[in-house]
Amino acid sequence: MFLSVQNIGARLIRTATRRRRFLANESGVTAVEFAMLGLPFFVIIGAILETALIFFASQVLDSALNDSARLIRTGQAQAQNYNVNTFRGAVCSELYGLFDCKKLKIRVSKINDFSSAGLSSVIDPKTGKWKLVQSYDDGAANSIIMVEAYYKWPTMLDFFGFNLADLPDNTRLLSSVRVFRNEPF
Repeated sequence: MFLSVQNIGARLIRTATRRRRFLANESGVTAVEFAMLGLPFFVIIGAILETALIFFASQVLDSALNDSARLIRTGQAQAQNYNVNTFRGAVCSELYGLFDCKKLKIRVSKINDFSSAGLSSVIDPKTGKWKLVQSYDDGAANSIIMVEAYYKWPTMLDFFGFNLADLPDNTRLLSSVRVFRNEPF
């Protein structure tokens, strides 16, 4: 049981060699690095995709309302006796299937002048319920019209405090408004 100096030296060399081999071994390093960086990477990718999707949906809504408001401005909507549902259908036909059209809220109103075009709160900020009363008054020739469209867009990502929802029901309010004078049709 007596260890010789030679035995101790050989044992130290073997231990040092094993330690050096263990420290030099890089198998599994990629898996460990991915485990540390993978989750934040996918969270960032998800946040970028959700932000892009919300901006895209907002632009689509804005473009659809702009195109549909032209029907009012040129007198085509008045000639065809549009109402809220007919106008919503015109807007929805431009939305590429991104929106649930039953949830799209529309208000078309005649206003006295451009300076009286103001927006009111359409949603109760505490409950997330609609306060908007949908209406449709497309006026006559040369009337000043304000057209509003609102949609609650569902958000999906809620991770590490990143959430684009601005309403209590985990949705984001998308809106588009146009104010114009009808043409003399």
